[in-house]
Amino acid sequence: MSDRPPLPPFTRETAAQKVQAAEDAWNTRDPEKVALAYSEDSVWRNRDRFVTGRAEIVAFLTDKWSRELDYALRKELWAFEGDRIAVRFQYECHDAHGQWWRSYGNELWEFDAHGLMTRREASINDVRIDEHERRIRGPRPDSERGRPFPLR
Repeated sequence: MSDRPPLPPFTRETAAQKVQAAEDAWNTRDPEKVALAYSEDSVWRNRDRFVTGRAEIVAFLTDKWSRELDYALRKELWAFEGDRIAVRFQYECHDAHGQWWRSYGNELWEFDAHGLMTRREASINDVRIDEHERRIRGPRPDSERGRPFPLR
């Protein structure tokens, strides 16, 4: 098994790197690429859904991004200790009818010694927005990396 740095135990710098790498990967909307950050037996709770293993992660993300169109995400390090990282995030997308949404969430992550995520728990709330209220457009520009994202 190959390592996926940065590896635990995390420092503030390496935890922030892990968070930015996750944001970058999710913004590709490539389920196969995203799934490589998770262990073969990774377990998730995403809202009210439970997912186990890479194959289910790929299926979950494929379904997600077929419904959540023009998805764009921002993640921010909230806390870390040892092999765990807490993240807050926001993403925007629209549905097939053109309704835009901003989703706010918190994630708890746990990693193995190889830097693969073995557990992910996500709690997410959705807010309807009008298109003119959007503020997340595509991947984060380099000039915004490391900056906190506003709550409202």
